[in-house]
Amino acid sequence: MRPEAALEELPLRPELVGQQPYGAPQLDVPVRLNVNENPYPPSETVRAEIAAAVAGQSLNRYPDREAWALREALAGYLGHGLVPAQVWAANGSNEVMTHLLLAFGGPGRTLLSFTPTYSMYPEYARNTHTRYVTAPRADDFTLDAARVLAAIAEHDPDVLVITTPNNPTGTTTPLAVLEQVLAGTEKIVVVDEAYQEFARHPEQTAITLLDRFGNLVVSRTMSKAFALAGGRVGYLAASPAIVDACRIVRLPYHLSAQTQAVAEVALRHSAELLHKVDELRATRDQLLVRLPQLGVEVIDSDANFALFGPFADRHDVWQRLLSRGVLVRETGPDGWLRVSAGTPGETQAFYDALAGVLEEIR
Repeated sequence: MRPEAALEELPLRPELVGQQPYGAPQLDVPVRLNVNENPYPPSETVRAEIAAAVAGQSLNRYPDREAWALREALAGYLGHGLVPAQVWAANGSNEVMTHLLLAFGGPGRTLLSFTPTYSMYPEYARNTHTRYVTAPRADDFTLDAARVLAAIAEHDPDVLVITTPNNPTGTTTPLAVLEQVLAGTEKIVVVDEAYQEFARHPEQTAITLLDRFGNLVVSRTMSKAFALAGGRVGYLAASPAIVDACRIVRLPYHLSAQTQAVAEVALRHSAELLHKVDELRATRDQLLVRLPQLGVEVIDSDANFALFGPFADRHDVWQRLLSRGVLVRETGPDGWLRVSAGTPGETQAFYDALAGVLEEIR
């Protein structure tokens, strides 16, 4: 094979031919509101403690492959009587989901999700040779138990994922619905709570159901509310047996010593790092009011973002916002765009830019 051979000339797996790497645009613009990050960085005090913790790691030695101290800290943060054996941590919730599908998916097995939802789920399935199927949400993007159980009966999945608050719509699935679903199936049910801290009632978490349902997995991340997107830490809470299944398929030393140290410091300062969550909730609620006042529809959201539209040509609107220095996300149902809650200055810049765009296109 020629050294300069192009990608399409390589002996790729057939399902990868023609595919593009996943990723939201990473553009250097004044206002970036496209990937649901927490716009408020950790304080200087926390950053200094993180630096000291990282500097104290022995780089010539492998890290604790069980990440036990981190799992202890995560169990303490989650509460509800969880112990470290019920918690698993990995490089972002992306790797958490990959571990689950390596353990419970694979050739001849099926993952079910409910659309519109997070666009990475089909890629997790593809990468683990798992069949991927979907069922639609209701017109208002919600889910009820009858809809979920009907989809299970139709598709017979091995794993299903319910995202709440859902990305990109921000809609939640009530605990009562999750309870009915779990009572009606023995399938592995993953409840993706990446944005749970931003919910109006974050205490209404599926973690409260773990002591009753051994097939439940609750996935979380430190990327959003903890302002630790650069740290790459995701985790799950489940039965010890499910955690052990993830331990079987994980790569050796999958979580670096530096990552573990950073996350442990963040958890020690959880009250400080989560202090801005209330402010971001308020910004989210403001988006839900202001966007209709500007003349667009918005989907009620319980996350740190809002889905707005519809537009006849959403890419044109996205591009016009970008030309004004504001980056939002072109994702979700056709015609809709998603904007993250930012700082007051960022959010005002978005309102001003959108008002200008709407004036142009109307």
